[in-house]
Amino acid sequence: MKQSVIKYLLSVRKRLYIIIFETDTRVGRLFDIILLWAILLSVFGVMLESVKEIKQPYGTFLLMAEWAFTILFTIEYLLRLFISRSPGKYAFSFLGIIDLLALLPSYITLFVSGGSYLIVIRSIRLLRVFRILKLGRYLREASVLTDALTASRHKILVFLGAVTTLVLITGTLMYMIEGSGGGFTSIPRSIYWAIVTVTTVGYGDIAPQTIIGQITASILMLMGYAIIAVPTGIVTSEIVNAEKGKIKEENQIICSSCELNAHDPDAKFCKSCGNKLS
Repeated sequence: MKQSVIKYLLSVRKRLYIIIFETDTRVGRLFDIILLWAILLSVFGVMLESVKEIKQPYGTFLLMAEWAFTILFTIEYLLRLFISRSPGKYAFSFLGIIDLLALLPSYITLFVSGGSYLIVIRSIRLLRVFRILKLGRYLREASVLTDALTASRHKILVFLGAVTTLVLITGTLMYMIEGSGGGFTSIPRSIYWAIVTVTTVGYGDIAPQTIIGQITASILMLMGYAIIAVPTGIVTSEIVNAEKGKIKEENQIICSSCELNAHDPDAKFCKSCGNKLS
């Protein structure tokens, strides 16, 4: 009796794994489509709730819809924990934390009450917008972009270090050149101006008044255009490399006997065990 129950649970777990994780099956695709629409509608509901003209007449409906989505995402989260080979690893993974953040705000508001906590409750409920990050697992290109950013992280860190040094030096120089007359009242405020200028944002709240300061600002503006192009080029090159690696990985011929995947595209037999490749 006990063994039959275990076998039944294992079969159920296997079926659920196919439905939730295997997107190449009909049921798996249907599950993903339903979940995608649920995520989009729940985020849309959060945005509508912030509009007073909509919340007043439809507040009850939005609350019911919110709890319906919360229950749906709770079931999904528990199912993922149940079918995962390592539930703890999933729970503390990026996607696991995002799934949990999609649930917690609604449940926390059940236990936090009182007029003095209304502002805190509102902030907690706004965290529901993190549900939009659940869409990441359904985008194949997201893995390519993640690989590219991971591969280029050292170059980007060096680039950010160089830019930080530049704005520190420029901000200090502008503080010495302009003084407090043009709004450069301190070195941190001057560094803020340098960041706004080098990123070509240009709020205009602080502007140099002296000729030397304007020349320095002009040089920094021109440098800003070149600086913006650097991280774009770094990430783009890594995206191309990641895309090539993904295509190569998908086209690999894997031996069904020894599972070796280092074969030439025209290979007919495995170089390790001699098994015929399909």
